[in-house]
Amino acid sequence: MEKKKSITIKSKGVSINTPVKDLKIKKIIVERIADPIGYMKKNFRKSGKTYTTFLKGLLNRKLRGLDSVALTLNKKAFEKIDCLSCANCCKTMSPTYKKADVRRISKHLGMTFQQYYDKYLYKDESGDYMNKSVPCQFLRPDNMCSIYEVRPRDCSGFPHTQNRDFKLYISGTHIQNIEYCPITMNIVEKMHDIVIQKKIRNLNGKKHCD
Repeated sequence: MEKKKSITIKSKGVSINTPVKDLKIKKIIVERIADPIGYMKKNFRKSGKTYTTFLKGLLNRKLRGLDSVALTLNKKAFEKIDCLSCANCCKTMSPTYKKADVRRISKHLGMTFQQYYDKYLYKDESGDYMNKSVPCQFLRPDNMCSIYEVRPRDCSGFPHTQNRDFKLYISGTHIQNIEYCPITMNIVEKMHDIVIQKKIRNLNGKKHCD
């Protein structure tokens, strides 16, 4: 007779041999989003105005635990979406360069500040340094960045949903990024469901993000 496979569970100092087939193990399955850009565009067409209004409303809405929920949703979004299967930020947006970024990157490339500026950048109406064109000149065919180690800080911090104080980034970042970043779209979609659909006001605790 074949011996049943079992594992030992220790409960309050008592060892219990339990057959594997009798154990109820909860499987945590993360549903990956295979087409991040398609997902984002579809949701933006359907609910972009709704989510924009929602984000603007969050600025004046008093919600306990908002930052905690935002960080949890950010983690879950990155589990669902692989940035290398997207790279939409590099394809359609320009980072905002600081002078320190330009100095660091130009030195890495063996160029002077002015040479790099003349070849790749322009100053917008706010005086910020921006790429002259998109996609980014450093985006490779495999969606990797050819200057990843010295990339602009705006790139390394993107999409800024990983930062605390979610409200601080709403006006200048999140409202824009729901149209360009699937990660941001997913976070805002889930947050809208929690706050508006489920009408939860106290967001303390991760259970709301399940």
